[in-house]
Amino acid sequence: MDTAERTENTGEEATGRRRRNRGFRLPRWSRRARRVRRITLGVLLAVLLPLLAAEVTLRVNYTGDPAEGTRTRDRDALWLGHAWVDGRRTDADVTALVRRLRDTGVRDLYVHAGPLEHDGTLPKSAYPKARWLIDSLRHKAPHVRVQAWLGDEVAPEKPYAMHLERPATRAAVVASTRQILAAGFAGAHFDLEPLHSGDRDYLALLDSLHRVTRAHGAVLSVAAHQIDPLPGFHSFWGTVTGHPKWWSQAYFGQVARRVDQIAVMSYDTMQPMPSLYGGYVAQQTSLALEATPDSTDLLMGLPFYHENRFGHWARAETVPAAVRGVRLGLSRTDADRPAFGVALYVDFAATEADWTAYQRDWVR
Repeated sequence: MDTAERTENTGEEATGRRRRNRGFRLPRWSRRARRVRRITLGVLLAVLLPLLAAEVTLRVNYTGDPAEGTRTRDRDALWLGHAWVDGRRTDADVTALVRRLRDTGVRDLYVHAGPLEHDGTLPKSAYPKARWLIDSLRHKAPHVRVQAWLGDEVAPEKPYAMHLERPATRAAVVASTRQILAAGFAGAHFDLEPLHSGDRDYLALLDSLHRVTRAHGAVLSVAAHQIDPLPGFHSFWGTVTGHPKWWSQAYFGQVARRVDQIAVMSYDTMQPMPSLYGGYVAQQTSLALEATPDSTDLLMGLPFYHENRFGHWARAETVPAAVRGVRLGLSRTDADRPAFGVALYVDFAATEADWTAYQRDWVR
């Protein structure tokens, strides 16, 4: 082979090597896609692993046996729908309700008498049969307190709704409370949602309301958001979804110290299984017990309704799972606490199975 041939062959071999080497290199778009996949996988693992660990913890929370005596303290409550004060219910309905409540632990009835207007006012036309209901129950069930359940959506998450930062709005809510106490209600039960953790205007409103209810010898109670299942979780969830949902345990305590009664809305938890839901309720019960002073009645909500939507699976959020969770949390944290109960939500959606489970697992 002469020099020219060797030079030509060497050039072809070099060209072939370069072509083969180029063939093993991924195109730029493919390398970028691989980086994106790796980053996505890392983010998913960073999010899912803590959530998986939290779910395992909830399942563990559901194990064990409740302590003896962790049953009703006769301080339970029942949310009642608007039909009881707008003329749809009759004397026969009151008689049936009294029969239903006999031999239960229910002491308080939260009767829906609102909703409040966004400016804090309450039309008297919203509860035309309130006096009839109050007088009927005073005669047939004198041990039961009838509280007016008042609520509304609130800003800033609902900008069109009630603005608690406005002094005039808070003053109107206070005036509405005087109005319902004058109508004969034994207390005022507030359910304002969604309230963000740390809302100082809500605390200011509660201070004003409590002065009024104390002066009337009446009860001030509130429906409360759930407590952070992980420290600071409301901030994380608010950043991701725009809806913080949970309160910090410290803020829960600030609310609890300003009222006579606080009922945790321990449902709509996004848990997919009864054991996880029950473990979640056990955790919420412990967290709420730690934050609530002995002078305030603490009630844990039971789901007496059956919906299937994002955040609530009827197959998971059952009364037996909730009651077992309540008893486990109570057993581990403050088993002998007298100022404790459960709150049943809600009368018009409840089934016989719900009432049977409540009676069997909590009242018995």
